[in-house]
Amino acid sequence: MSITSLVRPAFLLRRIALKKYAKGAEELQTRTMHRLVEKAKLTEWGKKHNFAQVRTYENFAATSGVNTYEELKAYIERMRQGERDVLWPGFVRWYAKSSGTTNDKSKFIPVSADGLKDTHYAGGRDAVVWYLGNNPDSHIFDGKALILGGSHAPNYNLKSSLVGDLSAILIENINPLVNLIRIPRKKIALLSDFEEKRERIAREAIRHNVTNLSGVPSWMLSVMNRVLEITGKDNLTEVWPNLEVFFHGGVAFTPYREQYKRLIPSEAMHYMETYNASEGFFGIQDDPSDASMSLMLDYGVFYEFVPMDEIDNPNPTVLPLWGVETGHNYAMLISTSSGLWRYMIGDTVRFTSTNPYKFVITGRTKFFINAFGEELIVDNAERGLAVACVKTGAEVLEYTAAPVFMDEKGQCRHQWLIEFNRRPDNINDFTRILDNALQSINSDYEAKRHKDITLQCLEIIEARKGLFNDWLASKGKLGGQHKVPRLSNSRGYIEEMMSLNS
Repeated sequence: MSITSLVRPAFLLRRIALKKYAKGAEELQTRTMHRLVEKAKLTEWGKKHNFAQVRTYENFAATSGVNTYEELKAYIERMRQGERDVLWPGFVRWYAKSSGTTNDKSKFIPVSADGLKDTHYAGGRDAVVWYLGNNPDSHIFDGKALILGGSHAPNYNLKSSLVGDLSAILIENINPLVNLIRIPRKKIALLSDFEEKRERIAREAIRHNVTNLSGVPSWMLSVMNRVLEITGKDNLTEVWPNLEVFFHGGVAFTPYREQYKRLIPSEAMHYMETYNASEGFFGIQDDPSDASMSLMLDYGVFYEFVPMDEIDNPNPTVLPLWGVETGHNYAMLISTSSGLWRYMIGDTVRFTSTNPYKFVITGRTKFFINAFGEELIVDNAERGLAVACVKTGAEVLEYTAAPVFMDEKGQCRHQWLIEFNRRPDNINDFTRILDNALQSINSDYEAKRHKDITLQCLEIIEARKGLFNDWLASKGKLGGQHKVPRLSNSRGYIEEMMSLNS
């Protein structure tokens, strides 16, 4: 009997609870809110915001306004110095280093013991629960899991606290039994030099029966290509014949899908998206035929949402989960068992269903282009590129885009810097198809493009091979969970990258 068949019943018991998501979302989320508030009522934040008097969602919503990292930073810094009972009960030792804010190079997101257990590890468990439920013939536990993660950040450690990428924190705190079924070894997994890490991971992985992969698509692709270089094989099914699933997240999978299909030409291969951020584990793609993800409702996370058209309002409308509607873009707020309260995480989502609550990530609150009223978001960009790639046979490896502001003739456009894995035969055709696709997807972009009056056709600049990796390396962000900013309303990112494009 296989190991998978032995452990499957324990995982499938969880499916009973997950079925409640369809009918009991408001009850589950209200229960989560009360649990968080009750546990934190004697913390400094809980006392200051009168958590002891919270009885309803309306009470909770009145405790504070929307918070960004700036509002919580002073509390977090004190926690890092060793203070207890500040945002969350007790002492929080670990902090996930995340991308910076306007004022800071880095953010330090508290990761409590409760948050690890009831959110991050719960998400990993449920991804397997849904996968096993959808694939009764799976043998996922009969081989190894190749998990690609980040590293520690010792330069940011304080006497009372430790800092690292979220994935490094998960590895450090994971149940030791899990290490029996995962690679690489901890010593290799936590290396900070991505080039060395990739080499050592690839050489270790080829000695094992790898059945599943987990990580960011761009960095996993780099490791996979190195595996093929070392082995001399044509594809990964020749290296790992029992490989069956890739649990991916961090960046949109669309630009990488065709490359993965070519490297893993197996009908038995599955792909499953997860939404696991430094701040929490929020979503899992439970249906392989549906690109949207189920919102995880019974973790240590309470959700609220701000309509994107109110994002710059100092007092925006804030909706609980049961107040959202399908088809609208929302900025997501979270309150968590790590002490983030009504915290704007920076991601934007659109619900595709409210029974159960399913969503797609549409971008970032700060990663968009709206220089001319076009309101182009990452979701638009990904869908437009997918159309252009299908029609031209191209493959996009990495990209970023920014506005070119009006010149003396009133001419303006979007400028795209694209690194192709497979370039189109005719770059002008690719440009035209992408521009037309964006018009069909985004009515504001279409209106601004009308007769080239406000906005002219986009421009594509081809990036040399390795440009985006070189830019990330120059920022100390090569590997791990770091990602290229896809869209920007200013030219800062694209100018830096273009300066390296020679």
